[in-house]
Amino acid sequence: MMAEASSSSWSIDGEYFETCNCAVACPCVFSNQPPLTSMPTEGECLAGFAFHINTGSFDDVTLDELNVVLTTHIPGPMIEGNWTAALYVDERADAQQLDALTAVFTGQVGGIMGAFAPFITNVLGVKSVPIHYAVTGKRRSVEIPEIINMAVRPIPSAIGEDAEIVAINAHPFAPEGVAMAMGEPGSSWSDYGRRWDNSGKNGHYAPIRWSNG
Repeated sequence: MMAEASSSSWSIDGEYFETCNCAVACPCVFSNQPPLTSMPTEGECLAGFAFHINTGSFDDVTLDELNVVLTTHIPGPMIEGNWTAALYVDERADAQQLDALTAVFTGQVGGIMGAFAPFITNVLGVKSVPIHYAVTGKRRSVEIPEIINMAVRPIPSAIGEDAEIVAINAHPFAPEGVAMAMGEPGSSWSDYGRRWDNSGKNGHYAPIRWSNG
């Protein structure tokens, strides 16, 4: 499969959330264009991204109700590249769906992730695993047994605990707006001999609508 962007048509509609090891709020979303390149607050970025697809397709392959998790290590400002990534795809995906999701989320077929693909120099691997994604009120969580447990809640606004703080035009995953959030205790990942813990660190969540159209 692994078709070129010009020969395949795909779209996904769903939502995502993330944590990173930056202190709240992550400076990397505010500017990563020269001459202002934002340094992660801890000097490096250790991040996890969880995606749930409500409806989606890749040519004639349906991607509805599948989940994906991506983890990254970025050793400095995002724009400088040299990223390391690991991809996890829902074990419920059949062979065609696995190929399609791998192509989309590694940026092989354009779209949002296609813009990031040139920055990734090391892919640790792609694994088919059970991914449990859940939304309870404003809480988002994901679990891959023995690999990742990650959850976020929104940062309370100064005008009320139930009022989300939304940043518009701040994140390429969702230019329409991402809610500012924080990783819950125990938000950690361990695989490939690496580990991070983003408890109490920066987070975001938002609806996503991606395509290569």
